[in-house]
Amino acid sequence: MSDLIRLPDWRARFDAQCDRMRLQPFSWADNDCAIGLAGNLVLALTGVDVVAAYRGRYSTRVGAIRCLRGSGFATLGDLVASLLPEHAHASMARVGDIVALPDDGPFSHGLGVVNGERVFVLTDAGFGTVDRAQAVRAFKVG
Repeated sequence: MSDLIRLPDWRARFDAQCDRMRLQPFSWADNDCAIGLAGNLVLALTGVDVVAAYRGRYSTRVGAIRCLRGSGFATLGDLVASLLPEHAHASMARVGDIVALPDDGPFSHGLGVVNGERVFVLTDAGFGTVDRAQAVRAFKVG
C-alpha cells in the first residue's frame, strides 16, 4: 500500500465519473460498491487502479464473497484497508475518500464515496446517498 496522489483535475474527474455512474444499476463486478464505485472513483481521481487484482475474479454475490475470503479478508473494510491508508476516524474523510458503512450481510460493510455531508452509495437504480455519520471507517484517496 502506498499513498496515492490525486491528479490536479481530480474534482472534475470525480464529477465526471459520478455523472457516468449516477444512473447505472448495481451489477456484481461491473458496478458493485468495491470495483464499480470505490475502485473506479479511485482510478478517476488518481489514475491508479487499486482493485486491478480483483477485476474479473467474480460476477455474482457468492463469487464476490469467495473472492473476499479467498484473499484473506473478513470484511470489505479490511480489503480497502489493504489498498488505501485509513483515516484515524471516519469523520476525517473528505470529498472523494472511500468509507465503510455497516452492513449485516456477509461483507460486514458496504462501501461509499464521500461527497460533502452525504455519501454516494449504489442502489438497484443507481446512486443513492446516506449521511456520512453512518461511516464506521474511512480511507484516504490521495
